[in-house]
Amino acid sequence: MSQKIFQLFLFFISFSLFAQTTMTPEKLWEVKRITAMGLSKDQSAIVYAVGTPDMATNKIPKKFYLLNLQSKSITEIAKPEEFLPDTKISANGRYRLSTEEVKMLPVFGKDLYPELDQSNVMTFEDIPYRHWDSWEDGKFNHIFVTEIPIPTNKKDLLEGKMFDCPILPFGGDEDFIWHPSLQKVIYVTRAFEGKPTAMSTNTDLFEYDLKSGTTINLTDDNEGYDLQPSFNAKGVLAWLQMKRDGYEADKQDLIILNGTNKVNLTAAHDHIHVESFQWSADGKSIYFTSAINGTVQLYSVLVDNSVEPGKKVKKSKVAAPKLYEIKQLTQGDFDITGIIGQVGGSIYVTRQDFNHAVEIFAVDNGSGQMTQISHVNDAFYAQIKTCKTERRYITTADNQQLMSWIVYPPDFDPTKKYPTLLYCQGGPQSPLTQFYSFRWNLHLMASQGYIIVAPNRRGMHGHGTKWNEDISKDWGGKETQDLLAAIDDMSKESYVDKDRLGAIGASFGGFSVFYLAGNHENRFKTFIAHAGIFDFRSMYGTTEELFFENWEKGGAYWEKDNAVAQKSFAKSPSNFVQNWNTPIMIIQGGKDYRVPESQAMQAFQAARLRDVKAKLLLFPDENHWILKPQNALVWQREFYKWLKETL
Repeated sequence: MSQKIFQLFLFFISFSLFAQTTMTPEKLWEVKRITAMGLSKDQSAIVYAVGTPDMATNKIPKKFYLLNLQSKSITEIAKPEEFLPDTKISANGRYRLSTEEVKMLPVFGKDLYPELDQSNVMTFEDIPYRHWDSWEDGKFNHIFVTEIPIPTNKKDLLEGKMFDCPILPFGGDEDFIWHPSLQKVIYVTRAFEGKPTAMSTNTDLFEYDLKSGTTINLTDDNEGYDLQPSFNAKGVLAWLQMKRDGYEADKQDLIILNGTNKVNLTAAHDHIHVESFQWSADGKSIYFTSAINGTVQLYSVLVDNSVEPGKKVKKSKVAAPKLYEIKQLTQGDFDITGIIGQVGGSIYVTRQDFNHAVEIFAVDNGSGQMTQISHVNDAFYAQIKTCKTERRYITTADNQQLMSWIVYPPDFDPTKKYPTLLYCQGGPQSPLTQFYSFRWNLHLMASQGYIIVAPNRRGMHGHGTKWNEDISKDWGGKETQDLLAAIDDMSKESYVDKDRLGAIGASFGGFSVFYLAGNHENRFKTFIAHAGIFDFRSMYGTTEELFFENWEKGGAYWEKDNAVAQKSFAKSPSNFVQNWNTPIMIIQGGKDYRVPESQAMQAFQAARLRDVKAKLLLFPDENHWILKPQNALVWQREFYKWLKETL
């Protein structure tokens, strides 16, 4: 190698090392966001979207691409729908499924008095009167079957019913599908009106017959959620199911209707909580995702679908385990966030981890080996320093194993001391895995010089059903002891500055922060709570999904003879404000009807009346999340500004 070439080589090496920098809020909003839309019609490519945040327009515009599975070439396309199979058109091309809003109830003043069309008033006679981030307007999502090409020949499958399909607020096209016979439609709805919709999680799968116009309930024997119906090529129906009404975080199992028998494929596996699933290409297996030990992995289960649909299967008291043996296909410190589909021996998925946003990967169906096939953010991350992450285990006071994720700053030096943040997860029953958030981004937090302690406290999927359920009706109990045990254990390390500890969190994590503010025995120097529940009584009186409150608290606050409910309401953070003495920043969305803005207002007012340093960050046009780019960047800047001021 010549001297000149060698010097040039050293220059590029040193430039590459020099160019690496730490993540900042501004850089986080340069990260492109991949959404896999599915396999192309001919299954030769993956159709996906890439959203690029644009601060100037305050939007995240998308472009669409075709990723060829053989050549790995990428082509930009204008109309992704032209490349995707249209699952809403029947296979014989005669009918189309669609949804439309249908006005069923008068709500506004002009509905009642048409001549008063400038009035601004809403009227309600029952709950719920609002949901998630929208007020009820008297309209309901209905499914329509339209004959092609005769648009006037149109049938409302929910005619006269004040039911919704898709289910609000997050249901989509997966809530209604064609039956393989092409003469029937399977759809999901909550088949009751008014108050019960706020009190129950009971959704069912319904089968509508186009010829007879009759509807039957396929899951009337189940009292909880039934969701995401999907057929394989032989006509075997699979779906997701929770057993108990009112419990939105019950163990979610994978069910098939084989012949006339309903078979639970995952019931015998205590740690399995199915997040999403898809049939294999040959219809003999189902691929699904589930949390385990702080990650989300891909699994498969072999299905016995040898019986023709509609024929009776000989029942046995216990399903043969060999038929429903579950295989974990992937392993590693990452999350499988979605299943795109199978082509040949490869299953295509999306994957992320604490240091990297979503990209598309191929999983070998035999070995589980993963190969990254999209590289949207590779160049960006090549310039960004990553953070070391590791699991840390401790034994709790009740002799349980508690796992925490620890995220260290880039270039971590164990001879130095670092301020440390206790990250309190939301939920309350949600897995704390290798997620990549554009707000609660642990990589970004650590890159500002903080060690992050993120405990998988009670209420987390992936550690068994009992661990997940130990949080209900015990808020402020074992899960709070888990949080404190995790931060206390980490504080023993010489590199943790135990005089500079903070606690942060959103939703249930926001509740955790409010509760810790009155019960932390001066461990923490600062707090940040986003969309947290501060006062249990006013929360019960203003939130919309009351099934959640009834399950988690055990009943209403006025049930004086209900010992469980009374014990729960006694743990309201508002009951411990007299102990508040630590700076706290409170963040809230004005259109958050799950945890209404009055919760944040009460907490902020209480803090200031106690002469506690506090800041209220209110986003009038945001819901439970912060979605608009400029709002989100303000969120980030204020978040780290507060930590710099108080920690």
